[in-house]
Amino acid sequence: MTKKRPTKKEYYMNITKEVSKKSTCFRDHIGAMIVKDDQIISTGYIGAPRKTKDCFEHGFCLRTRMGIPHGHRYELCRSVHAEMNAIINAARAGVSVLGGDMYLYGETSKGEPIDVMPCFICKKMIINAGIENVFCYTKSGTIREFKVSKWVEDWMKNDIVDDKHQYGKNQKVYTEEELKDV
Repeated sequence: MTKKRPTKKEYYMNITKEVSKKSTCFRDHIGAMIVKDDQIISTGYIGAPRKTKDCFEHGFCLRTRMGIPHGHRYELCRSVHAEMNAIINAARAGVSVLGGDMYLYGETSKGEPIDVMPCFICKKMIINAGIENVFCYTKSGTIREFKVSKWVEDWMKNDIVDDKHQYGKNQKVYTEEELKDV
């Protein structure tokens, strides 16, 4: 009997799933990992800035309390996104992400997989950081690959709001009461 080894994409995504478990967001648990030359160079998860209180410590999600849906008004969130944290952590360590690949895994706070996708702010950071490919986990269990150069090409032809792949579309928004059960 031969054991089926995971593909490299599956291997990296499995590690990214573990990274997501560190998230301190009531809404979603998302992890990001940057791989360059077949080596993990950085990870990140949704969490409050270093040495500040996260949503768990406050005991509630500010955006849920304010009725803000997924994909909107990120300036009113206590957390830094997983993608941002992965890029920031690489910079803190003095490691270039130029030419790397990013892996994203996400699930709701109730453990339900989601179609994870960078928000517009993260997409802009990914473009400027020089990431080449982004691999996103889907709720059906597949991995979607996005070429970052294609995002740039699309945004040159259309506007950013015309983007076909946007985070937060068709996602259930839990009430504060539902999140207390987590």
